[in-house]
Amino acid sequence: MNRLFVLLNNKGVTLITVNPFSILAEIVPTTAMQAFVIVMGLLVVLGTLVDIIHKKNVKYFFENAKKAKKSAKKILTASEKTTVVLKTLVSDIATTSELGAGKRRAAHLLGMYGTILFWISSVIMIFCYANPSLETPSLWPILWHTGAIMTILGGCWFWFFLRVDVYSEAQPWYRIIKADLFVLALIASSFFGLIWSFLQSLNLNDRWDDKVFLILFIISNLVLFGGVYWSKFAHMFYKPGAALQKNLAEADGSRDNMPPPADAPEKFGLGIKREAPKHY
Repeated sequence: MNRLFVLLNNKGVTLITVNPFSILAEIVPTTAMQAFVIVMGLLVVLGTLVDIIHKKNVKYFFENAKKAKKSAKKILTASEKTTVVLKTLVSDIATTSELGAGKRRAAHLLGMYGTILFWISSVIMIFCYANPSLETPSLWPILWHTGAIMTILGGCWFWFFLRVDVYSEAQPWYRIIKADLFVLALIASSFFGLIWSFLQSLNLNDRWDDKVFLILFIISNLVLFGGVYWSKFAHMFYKPGAALQKNLAEADGSRDNMPPPADAPEKFGLGIKREAPKHY
């Protein structure tokens, strides 16, 4: 069994079942933690709205949908639209089928579901069980720690091995651009959160170790949620809409004004057999 799951603190309590926010509430007011979460949510909304206004993504989607509707070959019924929506939710969003059955998809799913577990359990523990007098069901700390580990594994797998500029363009892994802000802040928040939780549960008293990682945890979250406009955070909201529009366009025959697939054999030449396609 993984050592993290059986590691005990000096009170004999399994660390992965400890609510770190309940311990933090002994020195930081619960209302302050809850206010921080609310502010982070507002920053996401504000950053996304600014991104929408500046880049006009939503305006493009609506205008493209109007054009596609005019060239539609059939009018979809309510049941057909419902089927398309459900297919999009299950295939394109929940399982990211567009990435194919490979490493990129596995890393994406690992990081995505890890992040979802990490965020949801954080909100539940802060708003429902942060008071030290309340007993936190062990499920939520387990989901919090597990989600953080999944996020780190998926994020690092992508960062070091699967990024297009590293995997296909031979760029060094340490080359950082503005678009990398989201994944780096995501990995950092989970990583610093895990270390802070571990050190805090050891009851270090006047030592500074856990305080340093708590500050790093807070800073990484400020960068993650406050940097929506400059990172790829907002893409999480655009991609489901784009996937739904694409599937609806295929179902009604408009195909986003693109020509249908050619009814001819696929001929790529002998070069396609020499190596797996990975150059974009």
